[in-house]
Amino acid sequence: MMRPPAEIGIPTDEIETPALILDLDAFERNLARLADSARDLGVRLRPHAKSHKCPVIARRQVALGAVGVCCQTVGEAEAMVMGGVDDVLVTNEVVDRVKVNRLVSLAKQAHVAVCADDAGNAETLNEAAAAFGTRLDVLVEVNVGANRCGVEPGKLALALAEAIAALPNLNFAGLQAYHGGAQHIRDFTERRSAALSAAEKAGATKALIEGAGLSCERITGAGTGTYRFEPESGIYDEIQAGSYIFMDADYGRNLDEGGAAVSDFEHSLHILATVLSRPDPGRCVVNAGLKALSVDSGMPLVDGDEGVLYVGASDEHGKIDFGKSNRGFDPGQRVRLVPGHCDPTVNLYDWIVGYRKNRVEALWPVAARGAF
Repeated sequence: MMRPPAEIGIPTDEIETPALILDLDAFERNLARLADSARDLGVRLRPHAKSHKCPVIARRQVALGAVGVCCQTVGEAEAMVMGGVDDVLVTNEVVDRVKVNRLVSLAKQAHVAVCADDAGNAETLNEAAAAFGTRLDVLVEVNVGANRCGVEPGKLALALAEAIAALPNLNFAGLQAYHGGAQHIRDFTERRSAALSAAEKAGATKALIEGAGLSCERITGAGTGTYRFEPESGIYDEIQAGSYIFMDADYGRNLDEGGAAVSDFEHSLHILATVLSRPDPGRCVVNAGLKALSVDSGMPLVDGDEGVLYVGASDEHGKIDFGKSNRGFDPGQRVRLVPGHCDPTVNLYDWIVGYRKNRVEALWPVAARGAF
């Protein structure tokens, strides 16, 4: 772990760059907004910790009513449990025997659940749980449209649920029904339709499972882009939104009912960068490139001026084009960038620097950075 790029109490213009900085006021409004929405929608909130990888943030979410968190890897789950979170769902398949053992061992320290889409994997989980003297909650992951992991809905999902329920050290704990691709459908109506289609598949599968005499205690899924839609169906019990706390440039491109790019949440997370060079009047170069931000979902936004564009990244450099804007940045000036995709951007940093009123208030370790 690298040393923090700031000290508590210093002005934000003294933070070493590049740095991952968090507007605590906006962050706290985002936290409260989804917590309130979940209560209004009548569903449990289980935020996805892969967005922040930070137990401090996870505990803040739980304090506002979240039942626990989701993780994508065993390493993330370990970091959350060691950081004081006592309820974790690994929303992925765990098949490597070493990782299976780590997972099952963790289930003796906290409530831990995992997903499966294969009967052979379920048997491996059962053997490990028996060896460690515990029972493990296992959810059947259903492919509701993302075409990633997941058994097909209907009879195949029923067969896997029955196989899990028959194993003595496993508990069939419901369905994982997350449609990742739906989160980033720009058009409001199309995004809602995709989410409700996922709910329909999950609901039909639940009915089939319960018709066979098994209890299907929860259906969990949904994300920042669709969290308002899945509960409409009355099918989902739990929502897994993660990026809502930070928001990013990609989510900011989703449209509302009127066709405007307006989000329920604020951009609270930025990369603070410094201008290294202004080689000509129309562009400058900052010290935030591929090692400081992820561009898998597009380039970051330059905060505060839509006419100024971040147009290219190399290892240590980012190019900014001033376009038709009257604004320009000179060497030594600070620039705030909204990441294109918050999850992999956070994974590039050891620390989140929280600030309020342009003064550093918090230094939170990204404890699950690179955790597999």
